[in-house]
Amino acid sequence: MSAKVFLADHAWRDAGFSGSARLAVDGTGAFAQPQAAVEGEPLGRYVVPGMPNLHSHAFQRAMAGLAERSNTGAPASGRSGPQEDSFWTWREVMYAFAGRIGPDDLRAIATQLYVEMLKAGYTQVCEFHYLHHQPDGRPYADPAAMSLALIDAAREAGIGLTLLPTLYMTGGFDGRPLSERQRRFGHDVDAYLRLLERLRALESPLLRVGIALHSLRAVPEDALRAVLASDAARDCPIHIHIAEQIGEVQDCLAIRHARPVDWLLDHVDVDARWCLVHATHLTERETRRLAASGAVAGLCPTTEANLGDGLFPLKPYLDAGGALGIGSDSHISVSPVEELRWLEYGQRLVTRHRNVGASAAVPSTGEVLFAHALAGGARASGAAIGRLDAGRADLLVLDEASPLLAGRDAAHAIDTWIFSGNSNLVRDVMVAGDFVVRGFRHRDEARIAARYRDVVERLAHHPGDT
Repeated sequence: MSAKVFLADHAWRDAGFSGSARLAVDGTGAFAQPQAAVEGEPLGRYVVPGMPNLHSHAFQRAMAGLAERSNTGAPASGRSGPQEDSFWTWREVMYAFAGRIGPDDLRAIATQLYVEMLKAGYTQVCEFHYLHHQPDGRPYADPAAMSLALIDAAREAGIGLTLLPTLYMTGGFDGRPLSERQRRFGHDVDAYLRLLERLRALESPLLRVGIALHSLRAVPEDALRAVLASDAARDCPIHIHIAEQIGEVQDCLAIRHARPVDWLLDHVDVDARWCLVHATHLTERETRRLAASGAVAGLCPTTEANLGDGLFPLKPYLDAGGALGIGSDSHISVSPVEELRWLEYGQRLVTRHRNVGASAAVPSTGEVLFAHALAGGARASGAAIGRLDAGRADLLVLDEASPLLAGRDAAHAIDTWIFSGNSNLVRDVMVAGDFVVRGFRHRDEARIAARYRDVVERLAHHPGDT
């Protein structure tokens, strides 16, 4: 079967737009070498690769907006005394909400979320999945039920999925047992490795399975070493939450006598397969060491702002040659534009300078951030994506008819997309050679949204709500 050829007036290549391009897609949904004799279908003026979303907790999409009332003075599990409103009090709201959700609920929520991601320009999602068991901690009849719900959701929506089942064992650096609300997250090492083996058997061009270690506070050192030494850890992405909160850094210093990123780099062979999610609180030394490791910093600026986490040291990290990608995490926003915009704007606010992400080699702030997010996100996903000349055929067509792009040439198109207005400019979305979004509409969005509404309305009236 001959490849299908598409025509782009301007196609994204590595770090900017080239001129016109012929893009061929073969029968497997991968980019191929176009044959000059084959006529092409016009796509549009600006065509870019699909963006990877390297950090997602899908169930949290349905609680967005429910944690914006002050909890000052409320106790937070694992912290002593009354707490000012913070990540730790937000976490109590999240635990309560997570306790309501079963496999069918998760499938409906995740499918809606993945449709929203596709329409915004994400074509691959790394699902950092720790909602494994029933609320009381007992496994479902099929211990993989919640993981399979996410796989079904991605297949129904048509998005690529890197599923990251998460090992979660303790409630703090001191090794305390999981709290009642955390029990459904927990595995021992053997059960966790069995889950990975089960899920690995399902891998396909649209499904990768990797490893997630929830955090240093939730995974004891001996368990971390056992998982990394297993066959399951070979040739797959490895993700971990790290240094997101000052309290986490202080606890690590008190018990392990090192900051989290330093401790990890001192005790584990961290390389390009790793994604360190957030890594918010870094010293200059940790910043340089993380950049030199080849690992990807997984940045989620809208969630990090929403939770009051802090700001990643972007400029020193980029100057040191570090790799990064973006994720929507808690999904209070589902937009790569907003993640990239606030990645830059946060830096402007703290430095009181503009165009912090730009460089002498690439003066466009938008192009620098976009290129980094494509390359780092692809690496963290463990998928052959993020390019228009090789790998899986994922692409976005921007809306050239939008007033936002009026009077803009290729040199300003990405900057305009990221830093101008709030209208969605992603008109068409292809994943693995298949158009899942055409003319801003997902092929099955009405039915998926109706099911999502039914589930969320039922969850909103869950017995025992406060």
